[in-house]
Amino acid sequence: MTIEKMKERLGEIILEKSFKYSENPPFTLASGKQSNYYFNCKPTTLDPEGMNLIGAIIFDMVKDTGITAAGGLTLGADPIANALSVISYQKGKPIKSFVVRKDVKDHGTKSAIEGNVSSGEKVVIIDDVITTGGSTITAIEHARKAGLSVEMVITLIDREEGGRENILKDVDHIQSILTRTEIMELRAKKQM
Repeated sequence: MTIEKMKERLGEIILEKSFKYSENPPFTLASGKQSNYYFNCKPTTLDPEGMNLIGAIIFDMVKDTGITAAGGLTLGADPIANALSVISYQKGKPIKSFVVRKDVKDHGTKSAIEGNVSSGEKVVIIDDVITTGGSTITAIEHARKAGLSVEMVITLIDREEGGRENILKDVDHIQSILTRTEIMELRAKKQM
């Protein structure tokens, strides 16, 4: 299956399992904004077919970049980074996964980063959905404090509401598997 076919199938799964639309009442997003549509990506990122597609697509995006690990703010990034890690191992180019805690523990190592990563490693920050980019930027900041070299950001869905532009202030390279526009176009086709 080509990457384009994988993206198309992934979009279908997102529409089926992760996309919600409501005129009234609107959804409240993590950013506090109100919206008529909502992406709850966990039913897709935790689905066997969804995970496989996501892992394969992101592996294709990073396989020749020198990235050694992928992770982001828990919980949205965790299944995506793990899917990439499994697929990359199967393809013979292992990429480790790591978790960025929302709150640093006040005991033990007191680390914001969990996983087998070391200072200086080239990493990609993962997120499921970006709206304002706030959670992605938090993950970037924690990764850099741990000495990781954040080379790029990859998101499953870009809601196209300014998050990409905000993230580009911190990282030069950002890619999204799908955008709100692409999902809405696929939704319109399905409703015909």
